[in-house]
Amino acid sequence: MFDKILIANRGEIACRVIKTARKMGIKTVAIYSDADKHALHVEMADESVHIGPPPANQSYIVIDKVMDAIRQTGAQAVHPGYGFLSENSKFAEALEAEGVAFVGPPKKAIEAMGDKITSKKIAQEAGVSTVPGYMGLIEDAEEAVKISQQIGYPVMIKASAGGGGKGMRIAWNDTEAREGFESSKNEAANSFGDDRIFIEKFVTQPRHIEIQVLCDAHGNGIYLGERECSIQRRNQKVIEEAPSPFLDEATRKAMGEQAVALAKAVGYTSAGTVEFIVDGAKNFYFLEMNTRLQVEHPVTELITGVDLVEQMIRVANGEPLTMTQDDVKLNGWAMESRLYAEDPYRNFLPSIGRLTRYRPPAEIAEEGRAVRNDTGVYEGGEISMYYDPMIAKLCTWAPTRLEAIEEMRVALDSFEVEGIGHNLPFLSAVMDHPKFVSGDMTTAFIAEEYPEGFAGVDLPEADLQRIAAACAAMNRVAEIRRTRISGTMDNHERKVGDDWVVRLGGAEFVVNIAADPKGSDVTFADGTTLRVESDWTPGDQLATLSVGGSPLVLKTGKITNGFRIRSRGADLKVHVYSPRQAELALLMPEKLPPDTSKMLLCPMPGVVVKMNVAVGDEVQEGQALCTIEAMKMENILRAEKKATVTKINAGAGDSLAVDEVIMEFE
Repeated sequence: MFDKILIANRGEIACRVIKTARKMGIKTVAIYSDADKHALHVEMADESVHIGPPPANQSYIVIDKVMDAIRQTGAQAVHPGYGFLSENSKFAEALEAEGVAFVGPPKKAIEAMGDKITSKKIAQEAGVSTVPGYMGLIEDAEEAVKISQQIGYPVMIKASAGGGGKGMRIAWNDTEAREGFESSKNEAANSFGDDRIFIEKFVTQPRHIEIQVLCDAHGNGIYLGERECSIQRRNQKVIEEAPSPFLDEATRKAMGEQAVALAKAVGYTSAGTVEFIVDGAKNFYFLEMNTRLQVEHPVTELITGVDLVEQMIRVANGEPLTMTQDDVKLNGWAMESRLYAEDPYRNFLPSIGRLTRYRPPAEIAEEGRAVRNDTGVYEGGEISMYYDPMIAKLCTWAPTRLEAIEEMRVALDSFEVEGIGHNLPFLSAVMDHPKFVSGDMTTAFIAEEYPEGFAGVDLPEADLQRIAAACAAMNRVAEIRRTRISGTMDNHERKVGDDWVVRLGGAEFVVNIAADPKGSDVTFADGTTLRVESDWTPGDQLATLSVGGSPLVLKTGKITNGFRIRSRGADLKVHVYSPRQAELALLMPEKLPPDTSKMLLCPMPGVVVKMNVAVGDEVQEGQALCTIEAMKMENILRAEKKATVTKINAGAGDSLAVDEVIMEFE
């Protein structure tokens, strides 16, 4: 077995590989850019090597720099994680020439299946059903438009060397095809060093289901079930689960056998994933093969008990698989929620900054449930604009799908993140969405269910009532503490009343609290009484309570006369007043936000790539104004209405902060 492995990656996947290597008694080497000097993967590894400036194309994907790090440390093998160099055949070739093992497939397999154009041609030749499209190279935007017209809109514009949603656009007309081709080409060049683009028909109402395969160099190959990856946004997966709630055993077997046959046809070894589009009639079509470990691999590990990273290392060491297809058993259900550094209230645009608070839920591995969090960050660390915005993968397991969802709900509510925008509220909203809970979803789920973006969750009155009871009881605890503190100063304690008015989410509840040493009975005006029990103390930012006999987890923050509460995707200001305070609060004027209707504000931290207009230009609704790049993704900002540009405050190459004024109109 290898003595030392270098991980040619960063973030949570580097930390994930280090954990398994440590378990196997293998030493690890981390590489890092200037931006990652204090990153968690650097702290975890046995050794670390600096490889350059923050941009990936000047550090993590520069093969010569990675090879120098290998030589410096004497690493015998390299695990590439995913992204960066994981599907780069030139990197595999360089390792082979150096006599260093690549913890992944052979160079020829990477070339055959890692390239999406080549892989589709091979699949077609092998008789695998594929999505209609144009597999040749496309020279420019005008040719992209012509090809799109021939295929028929909508079309998917994709980077040949792409992955992780980078370099992918859906076009519904000529304008979107032209703009999408340019953006995809730029993103592909920046992310992968390969700007080749192809176009295929976009299948509407599909499910995205992928098969995990594992092959060795001795001719053995197995599949480890499937993963449902249909909850996607901007072609990037957000929530995954295993198994799929849609497949039956016959379809699973057919897809699995086809995936293994395809892998064997190209001499594939190591872990890999064959992705399919599946329609409502369970017809499946080969989409692509990812010749690497997938981001969502933990859900497969949770339902099979197989450590995929360990198997990859053993296969790279020349060992045969020790399991057969008959040994693979799917046990229970697993969910994965990707925690992204992005603001769901700003159309999920990237967010950067310091993690002033980062407290994931405790990891659990019990007979009836499990909670797992794969992460690459820590409290006090920086979220950089240079890399992918994913900062953690929260996973849960339980015997059934509904139980796994409930475990995820509690885990999401217990996850504390402050200092950056993040998508925890959106993940919670999906877990409660009836369509997701029923398993009836397609890749269009987010576009269909949140067409205007995510604006938070409106909780039903029963949930508001439970939160009101919890906050009334918590407020009473805080009030008692305040009176005791003041009592030490003036030798008397102010009496805390029993009658309160709680206002939240547009609702008002008049309550009476009867407290005892173990908790409080909160009685509402209609006679309903909810028992509240908790060990919460003022200042705690996480409250774990029992309300009416059921668990309730609240993220809490202090505001005047109450709390800022976040729970189940809702972000609420909860005011708890005495009856007299409630009367006076109604007389307070409402503060209105400033008028920014004649300004274009930068929606996220980023760099101006292109300015499309000049002062004096008259712009039309929907017209492209400028392009901002953040976290390897290009975002085109468009005019919301007809107007004339009167002032431009930024130009190409400028770095902008959130809400910085880019231009003004009249």
